[in-house]
Amino acid sequence: MQPLQVKYYNWSGSKEAYGKSPHLRKLTYFIACSVDGFIADVHGDATAMYAYVDEEFLDFLKTDHPETMPTHGRRALGLDDLENKRFDTVIQGRASYDVALKEGVTSPYAHLRQYVASRTLGESPSPDVEIIADGLLDKVRELKAEDGGLDIYLCGGSRVAGELFDEIDELVIKTYPIVYGTGMPMFGAAFDVARFSFGGVRSFGNGAVVRTYGRER
Repeated sequence: MQPLQVKYYNWSGSKEAYGKSPHLRKLTYFIACSVDGFIADVHGDATAMYAYVDEEFLDFLKTDHPETMPTHGRRALGLDDLENKRFDTVIQGRASYDVALKEGVTSPYAHLRQYVASRTLGESPSPDVEIIADGLLDKVRELKAEDGGLDIYLCGGSRVAGELFDEIDELVIKTYPIVYGTGMPMFGAAFDVARFSFGGVRSFGNGAVVRTYGRER
C-alpha cells in the first residue's frame, strides 16, 4: 500500500511563477467574485464586496498587488508612493471604467498605462486613458509582445474577459463569502474548456480567499 501523499501549497505572487515565458508579458485577470462565481449583481453593482477589504486584506493588497488599488484610493490612504510590483498596464471595460467616472475620476489608474475597451465611449475623458474601440485582441497581443516591463492587469469586466479569454495567462481570484444567486459572470462569453494549474491560496480572517492559477499552454 502506497503512503498517503500530501501536497502543501505556498502563496506566491512573483512574476516568475507559473512558467512565464521570457518573451511575453503575462495578462493576469485579477478579479473579485462571490462564492457562486459572480463579479457583480445583475445590475453590475459589486459594492457588497467592498466590506471585505479590511485591514488584513488591505495589507495583502499593499504588499502583493499595490497597482490594483485605484490611484485616488491610494492617495486617500496615504499610499500614493507605493511602487508597482506586478503590473505596469491596465485594461478594463466600459462598465468598470464607469465606476470611476461616476465619482468624477477620469484617470483611475494614473500609476499605470491605461486602456479602456469600449465601442460606445467615443473620445477619452482623460489624455492618460486610451480608448480601444476595435481590435482589442490585436492590441493585447501587441502589449504582451513588448520588450521588458511588468505584466498586464486585466481589471474587467465580464465581456472584456470573455473576449480576451484565450490571451489570459493567469487568474488571481479574490473570493468573498457572499452569494449573489444571479449576476454578472466572471466571463461573459462561451469558449472551449481550458485547463489552469493551481498556483497558491491565501485565506483571511474575514472569510475571503485569494486563489492563483496559471494557464496550461
